[in-house]
Amino acid sequence: MLAQAAQSQDQADLFMKMFYIFGAYGQDETALQMQSKALEFRRTFRVVSPENPKIKLLALVAAGDMMDNTPLDFLIENSDIQLELMYVDSKAAEMQSEHMSVPEHDLMYVALGESPKNNPILDGLKTRLDAWPRPYINKPECIKKCARDVFCKLMSNAPNTLVANTVKKMRHEIKYESTAFTIRPIGSHAGVGFQKISSSQELEQYLNAYPVDQLFYTAEFIDYKSSDGKYRKYRIAMVEGKPFISHLAISDHWIVHYFPSGMELSQSKREEERQAMLSFDEQFVKQHAKAFSFIHQSLGLDYVVLDCAQSLDGKLIVFEADSGAWVHATDPVELFPYKPLFMQKIFDAFREMLIRKSKVSKDAAQGDKR
Repeated sequence: MLAQAAQSQDQADLFMKMFYIFGAYGQDETALQMQSKALEFRRTFRVVSPENPKIKLLALVAAGDMMDNTPLDFLIENSDIQLELMYVDSKAAEMQSEHMSVPEHDLMYVALGESPKNNPILDGLKTRLDAWPRPYINKPECIKKCARDVFCKLMSNAPNTLVANTVKKMRHEIKYESTAFTIRPIGSHAGVGFQKISSSQELEQYLNAYPVDQLFYTAEFIDYKSSDGKYRKYRIAMVEGKPFISHLAISDHWIVHYFPSGMELSQSKREEERQAMLSFDEQFVKQHAKAFSFIHQSLGLDYVVLDCAQSLDGKLIVFEADSGAWVHATDPVELFPYKPLFMQKIFDAFREMLIRKSKVSKDAAQGDKR
């Protein structure tokens, strides 16, 4: 990417490539500066360009780091789908400016994730998309249902399912009342600021690190420890309501993230993940079929990612629904030789959905020509 960036004659493209490079190395502040410079030149960027594209996919995204939008390039990697990104903001929701024109496309994808920063843009897009001339995936109002406090209410009657009761609170409203709970700043990702509070002293120490006007999510703590003392978290991609396993992370800590859990260091953990993937459809999906159906109907999203666990008594515990969570095939094949098959199942289902949705657009265009 550095070599390509150095050779680029397109300044907007150069700055956007630098955004990805700095972001990949965790230098988010510099990455966002590069992105801001790129957007001064234009708002659309073609990031995947196969020679003979089957579909021209346009994704609406928001300025921000790599956690703010659905990483579609991972989902269509090595496919025949062309991907163009259009950066929108609350003003650009009207999609009319000197730096912006809507590219030709067969299908559009609303790739903004739910967040305090993105939600005003999603609100602005809702009216604009009512008259969109092409089919599109993931309605803005449905993406907003992924907010933790909204999602838990939607799931209050979900069959055989547990979702922690989650409330949005200002700093001064949060008190410790003898029962452990979890807290996180609203808008954070990847576990940043996520903590279990077990005493008034812990709460005071935690809150002192944040400004007085900070908003938080507080939630009841659900202990999902397995019988062997470990914690297991499934990442599940739902494509038009059908669940596909993306990974199973196994950890000694109750906050489970895939790489910190040490999966690459443990053959036994990887073997358990392999077995879970092999048996996923026949066991996990069948056991929780009603729950998955309820989630799909409640959210109304064509594509969404769930982070889940299973309680000792067999309930589905859902930690989060996120339209922008990462699903990818970048794990080293020499350590995870079983993964490509299952990741390809997700990618194939995603591609089939895009083709099916875009067919409406192409059929309409042919009808206009006739």
